[in-house]
Amino acid sequence: MSSQEHRPAPLIDPIPSDLDSTQAKLVYLYLEATDGATIDDLGATLSMSKLSILSILNTLSSAGHVDRANGEYVISA
Repeated sequence: MSSQEHRPAPLIDPIPSDLDSTQAKLVYLYLEATDGATIDDLGATLSMSKLSILSILNTLSSAGHVDRANGEYVISA
């Protein structure tokens, strides 16, 4: 007798395929998991410099993946 194991649906959407940088993927995944974060939150949690985070957020924003709302960066709807 064979049983099938049911897997719950993933809680996080797939990372966009056009993101090549591992750091950009990490920032995107963090924003997706936390429903948004400030630059300071990202820097403290991911141990990245503010300059690196700003550069990545600029790239993600230009590609239409993130927006800024109320001082936080969030995944675009």
